[in-house]
Amino acid sequence: MFTSTHLLRSRRFLPLFVTQLFNAFNDNLYKTAMVLFVVYQIYESEEAEGMFSAVASGLFILPFFVLSALAGQLADMRDKAMIIRRVKAFEILLMLIGASGLYLAWRGYDLPVSLFGIQTTFPIILMLLALFMTGIQSTFLGPIKYAILPQHLKREEVLAGTGLVEAGTYIAILAGTILAGWIPVEVAAIGIIITSIAGYLVSRQVPPAPAQGEVEALDWHILRASNRLIRETMHNREIYYAILAISFFWTIGAVLFIQFPPLAKNVLMASKEVASLFLVVFSIGVAIGSVAVGALLKGEVSARYAPQSVIAMGAFVVAFYAVCKVWETDQPTQLLNVGGFLAWPMASLILLCLLGVAIAGGMFVVPLYAFLTTRASPEKASRTIAANNIVNSGAMVGGSLLAMAMSAAGVPIVEQVLISAAMCLFSAWLGRKLLLAEREAAASAAAAG
Repeated sequence: MFTSTHLLRSRRFLPLFVTQLFNAFNDNLYKTAMVLFVVYQIYESEEAEGMFSAVASGLFILPFFVLSALAGQLADMRDKAMIIRRVKAFEILLMLIGASGLYLAWRGYDLPVSLFGIQTTFPIILMLLALFMTGIQSTFLGPIKYAILPQHLKREEVLAGTGLVEAGTYIAILAGTILAGWIPVEVAAIGIIITSIAGYLVSRQVPPAPAQGEVEALDWHILRASNRLIRETMHNREIYYAILAISFFWTIGAVLFIQFPPLAKNVLMASKEVASLFLVVFSIGVAIGSVAVGALLKGEVSARYAPQSVIAMGAFVVAFYAVCKVWETDQPTQLLNVGGFLAWPMASLILLCLLGVAIAGGMFVVPLYAFLTTRASPEKASRTIAANNIVNSGAMVGGSLLAMAMSAAGVPIVEQVLISAAMCLFSAWLGRKLLLAEREAAASAAAAG
């Protein structure tokens, strides 16, 4: 706790922390406002709502898969603080585009447009374009927010710093999600522009973080660079299993987040404010899990609790499914506001199940990110995070495609939840393999010493 308090008073950490808070807040204010407005105000079928949610998730994730290799090279070969400032300046432009889409949709400007044979409207195209650009922004910030920590912090501070960044990120997600569910969409359009400007101003205070080691030429051949980056990164068994475990975790997360808005509307008969409340509870849980696992491990970077955490996550997902099935037997006849939802029988069980899923998920994933920055050599830390992002995004795109296929096939949203629970078993196996690799590495180091 002292370490965390000390870091929050230090210029080595605070500007980066606040910049990340603004970034996560703005991303989620925009994404949640967009998805909730489209699901609740534009589409009128569970299939169309599930499809839109999946397409939006896929578009946001796609840049991670395509551009992460270049992002990792830039972060290792250039000053990380300079990249942060340029990316935050780019955010102002993309939020102007997103705000235009939100405003036009709110005003009812529904000029029809055909995109890849799919009929939609011009405001939705603008909103999805901004979301795609937000994915590009996050792709270039992703390798930096963790890889910069060992450069500015002492080794014994890295886990605390990682936990604070992760917890702070989810608190910011919480704030953005709450606002998106409660404020009018036209106010959200103004808010994302103001926040992007504030984020850029704070980013200018991040201390320099120049390249470490030899500066190499950038490889602009995206496919070749991605393939080489993954091959070079995966030779370390601890990093290899950490990346696989993180990737499968976010596949589960992608499926769950795609399901939340249409499930809230069509299964639980809940208003968009309640859908926002679900995401809020999830964010609080991940923040609690992030801090709790750091306290349990006492600063040690270890996968000791990974298998148990993700098994607990799967159990809570099954419980959530069971409560939803019971809820359907006594379903409300009209959308419930927050007060009506909380007064409905079993509402507290729904929220407790979501909280349990999130706490267990946070305890699983945070130490794995710390593995990536502490097990990799300092001059390759950003590229290690980038390799992780490539594999993560590929898995998440797979999760989005799976959700799209299930929606297109007419699989009810509530039944799709069970897919996420089954995935947790495989994640537990990966967590176990990582723990064994960690112990083997420790034994080899002890024998060599």
